Amino acid sequence: MPFRPYPLIDRAGRFAPLKAAVFVLLFVPGLWTAYDFAMGNLGPRPHDEATHEVGIWTLRFIFLSLAVTPLRELLQWSKLLAVRRMVGVAAFVYAFAHLMLYFVHQAFDVVKVASEIVLRIYLTIGFVALLGLAALAATSTDAMIRRLGAKRWRRLHQAVYVIGLLAVIHFFMQSKLNVYEPTIMAGLFVWLMLYRAVVAASAAARKAPLLVASGLAIVSAALTVLGEAIYFKLMMNVPMARVLAANLVFDIDLDPRPGWIVLAISLAVVIVAALRQLVLRRRPQLQTA
Repeated sequence: MPFRPYPLIDRAGRFAPLKAAVFVLLFVPGLWTAYDFAMGNLGPRPHDEATHEVGIWTLRFIFLSLAVTPLRELLQWSKLLAVRRMVGVAAFVYAFAHLMLYFVHQAFDVVKVASEIVLRIYLTIGFVALLGLAALAATSTDAMIRRLGAKRWRRLHQAVYVIGLLAVIHFFMQSKLNVYEPTIMAGLFVWLMLYRAVVAASAAARKAPLLVASGLAIVSAALTVLGEAIYFKLMMNVPMARVLAANLVFDIDLDPRPGWIVLAISLAVVIVAALRQLVLRRRPQLQTA
């Protein structure tokens, strides 16, 4: 049987530039982390930092796979579906590498690692998410879709929503006091889930996805701000009013608060989608002019 570079071709056997580009880009974070580790750029605790970086990219790839459906609708770009499976499998590969780096850090002590996973709840949550990603990766082929049936396969792969939530919780608990990026991730997860829920529940929403996405961007940012305030109140007894007020202060010397980052990212997606839709509408006019 001749070799066929499946990640680089579409179902018709033609070269697929989008798939090829995504396939190459999926390797970049791992290679970059390996390079930084080899060059001593990961600080005084390089093993911890490498494990942390690979873990963050796992979550980012989970989110990218979750973002494919909304982006396909907003951007009117059906070809994005061709890369969803690839991104999902990459999320599992990075999650597995995250666990292997933890093994290395624990000197390959299987008993110790197993006991840590059982006794530390944030590790238990992360391991459950890994098992879920493994199940999705193992059933991601066309052959498994035929074997399970499309309906059962779809139900199984909807578990990615729970996996995404578990991954965010794991990130929060692992980060302890520095929850800046986990809060941003949580806000983006809320936006992705709310968009799915609203569009699925409303025929009117399906006809105006840009308007829905814009409104949900504001809602998700507000929920991010509120969630941040509640977290600091519960964990460090910081008055909620103080955290809420911090979101109204702009200082170029300080990083923007997570709520503003969530709003900026989600609205940026809407703006890009609006520009693309404008181009798509003008294209037939230009062709007939």
